[in-house]
Amino acid sequence: MSGRRATPRLILASASPRRRELLAQIGIVPDALRPADIDETPAPGELPLPYCVRMAREKARAVECAADELVLSADTTVALGRRILGKPADAAEAAAFLVALGGRRHRVITAVCLRRGDGHTLERCVTSQVAFKRLSDVELNAYLASGEWRGKAGGYGIQGLAGAFVPWLSGSFSAVVGLPLAETAALLAAAGHPVFGDGG
Repeated sequence: MSGRRATPRLILASASPRRRELLAQIGIVPDALRPADIDETPAPGELPLPYCVRMAREKARAVECAADELVLSADTTVALGRRILGKPADAAEAAAFLVALGGRRHRVITAVCLRRGDGHTLERCVTSQVAFKRLSDVELNAYLASGEWRGKAGGYGIQGLAGAFVPWLSGSFSAVVGLPLAETAALLAAAGHPVFGDGG
């Protein structure tokens, strides 16, 4: 056996298939999934960026982490000005979000937190600017009928049908989907976890 330190086990604190797919894109397969169950209600007057960072941090802390493990968590928040657009409760709220976003630019903030077994955390936060077209009634109703709005911040996922509604984006596409790959890879490398599947 070589004297090289063993690669820490990677625990993904998310049930999101999108985040697993993004990690797989850079050759990373989590050793285990332990979705964090936390209260995602914003505090009164809480602004989108600090809210997003707090959510990612709380998700990482909510999951058990052994000495030889790394817990990776993330949160994606859609911000329209100072307003946080969370996951819509129903189709009516999804419609209200999509109408509010129509014809405007908004921010998509994704915070990533990597917690080591010793409790130390590494964090990054990425903000992207997204332009969203004004939807016709036909487009809006068809999108609502698709059900793709369910479980998605702001009521849409750019990697699905709603990609047709986004004519312009400045920032990280992968962050808008749910995990900024360049920043996540840098955090994992800093914590001793190989990227691109090397050293496995």
